[in-house]
Amino acid sequence: MTRKQQRIYAICLVLFGFALATTLTLFALRDTVTFFYSPSAIKGVHATFVVPERPFRLGGLVVYGTIEKHGKITTFVVTDNIEDVNVSYTGIVPDLFREGQGIVATGTLDKEGTFVASQLLAKHDENYMPPEVARMLEESKDSNASESSRSPENSSEK
Repeated sequence: MTRKQQRIYAICLVLFGFALATTLTLFALRDTVTFFYSPSAIKGVHATFVVPERPFRLGGLVVYGTIEKHGKITTFVVTDNIEDVNVSYTGIVPDLFREGQGIVATGTLDKEGTFVASQLLAKHDENYMPPEVARMLEESKDSNASESSRSPENSSEK
C-alpha cells in the first residue's frame, strides 16, 4: 500500500468517524429538542406542520377578555396579531400572568387544535419580553404594515 492510499484511507476513516459521531449526537438529542412556534406557524396560510402530542413552545400575547378559570384549569387565547390559538393550562398560573402580556407556554397540541400547556412562563418585569415573542411581534407588525399599504383604501389613486 502506497503512502497516497494510506492517506486516502485515513481521511475516509476520519470522515466516517465524524459522520457517525454527528449522527449519534443528533439521534440522542431528537427527543430533548423543543421547537418554538407562533400562532401563525400553527394555523393560517403558512402553517408549519406540528405533530399532535409532540411537545413544543408556543409564544405570543394573551388576548384581552379571554382568561377563564375553572378550578385549577385556566383557559385563554394567545395571539401574534395574525392568528389566535386556544390554550388550556392546568396548575397555578404565574403571579405576573395577565391579559395583554407576552408568554411562552410549553406543551402539546391536541386533536381539536387546543394547545395543552404543561408549563407557563410570563415576563418578569415591565421591560422584558422573550426574544422569540418580540421578534415574532415585530415580523407581524411589518407584515400588517405592508398589507395595509397595499389595500385600496390607502391608495392615492381613487
